[in-house]
Amino acid sequence: MSRSIPDPGVQDASDHDLDRARGGDDAAFTRLVQPLRRELHAHCYRMLGSTHDADDALQDALLRAWRGLDRFEGRSSLRSWLYTVATRTCLDVVETRGRRAMPVDLGPSSDHAVLARPLTEIAWLGPYPDAGLGTGPAAPDARYEQREAVELAFVAALQHLPGNQRAALLLFEVLGFSAAEIAAMMDTTIASVNSALQRARRIVAEKVPGPSQQQTLREIDDGRLREIVGAFCTAMERGDADALVALLTKDVTWSMPPLEHWYHGVDAVMDFAVEVPLTRCPSWRYLTTSANGQPAVGFYVGESATATHLAWGINVLTLRGEQIAEITSFLSPEEFAPFGLPASLP
Repeated sequence: MSRSIPDPGVQDASDHDLDRARGGDDAAFTRLVQPLRRELHAHCYRMLGSTHDADDALQDALLRAWRGLDRFEGRSSLRSWLYTVATRTCLDVVETRGRRAMPVDLGPSSDHAVLARPLTEIAWLGPYPDAGLGTGPAAPDARYEQREAVELAFVAALQHLPGNQRAALLLFEVLGFSAAEIAAMMDTTIASVNSALQRARRIVAEKVPGPSQQQTLREIDDGRLREIVGAFCTAMERGDADALVALLTKDVTWSMPPLEHWYHGVDAVMDFAVEVPLTRCPSWRYLTTSANGQPAVGFYVGESATATHLAWGINVLTLRGEQIAEITSFLSPEEFAPFGLPASLP
């Protein structure tokens, strides 16, 4: 029995556009794929761990699909065929570029603040702008919700899987395709798909043992969530160490790709916070957003309160109950544009 869901209104409405697209009408092809672009982009991000790589992979996949449209015989849905092309495109990228890392993958945590230069030779995991991404499962039998499957911990865990295991897990557990469909997509056997799934599930379970952020956030009132995020922003803006520490769990972590050093435990985190962001950065401004299905803040730093504030980093917050258990600061102005955030604040 197939686990995949039918294309939402695409099959009946698209027959005419499909004929026109096969005849070379690029506008018709655009109409065909437009309803699926958002979910295909999220799939590419889950596979590759980078919004920018996902942009390139999706563009490449759609170009491949456009050029190979005559090979689409209609035996599967257009959605299944596009996922086949996108998955194979991402597997090509994984093979050539390898996996993306987080600071925790590189070594043990530091117990005091370390000032160091960014490691630009490392391919770092990046944040994901989740606006417009669905909240529920993509298929009735999918194990993971769509937003749950872009959470930082989940995507970071995926990076520890070989490409074929990563693809099999996402296609089965997130997108609801059957093992038989996945075998056809990846040009392999059902037995190989089931073996890849078994290994992938074990590794992900080891890397992501706790409740998802979606489960945690559902237990927090929206108003209370805004209070927590607002208190974090205010503490940073005012340089208030006491207010900041009151928001954190005792085993909180703070990492800042592309910096290799990361901090674990409230004492180490506060040593870093007091030494660097709360002391060395003259003035902070912020805009709240959402990333990876989690609350996030775009922070800006200026030379003074009246100076122009430049983009500093996208800070993704991981909560445990009503406290912050993890801060991940993606320190790159290039990450702001995909979130619709300006590069500076007056």
